[in-house]
Amino acid sequence: MGMAVGNGGSDDGESSYKPLAEINVTPFVDVMLVLLIIFMVAAPLMVQGVPVDLPKTSASKLGTVKKPMVVTMAGDGNLYIRDEQVTRETLVSRLMAIKSQEGGEGIVYVRADKKIAYGDVMEILGRVGESGFARVSLLSQPSPSSQPTGQN
Repeated sequence: MGMAVGNGGSDDGESSYKPLAEINVTPFVDVMLVLLIIFMVAAPLMVQGVPVDLPKTSASKLGTVKKPMVVTMAGDGNLYIRDEQVTRETLVSRLMAIKSQEGGEGIVYVRADKKIAYGDVMEILGRVGESGFARVSLLSQPSPSSQPTGQN
């Protein structure tokens, strides 16, 4: 593909060579694929960072880890906020009080025993929504058949 050889249409009998203006990109593509593989292998190793001995400081931490807000409905019908037992009537006011103390727009995790009726769980979800928490998540236990292979 470097040069074209042949009769260029001249009638004088002389063989004329005309260069062909094409670039062979196959070696370029090969080099780029090798570099891509090298970067794909090296990228996870660069995430680790360089080990350094950091200096000590008296500055406070920027953020404190908050205890998650978990509302639990036990099998006997009792309601709990974290480990504190509450009644259905005081659930909204207690959640609002905790929200004002801790601040922020946190998420509430709702757990319910599988023996509890669906309507009762929906009532609790509604009350959690009344307390001002916009993000509510339901917790469940994974079934043994859904565990990935190789884990115990």
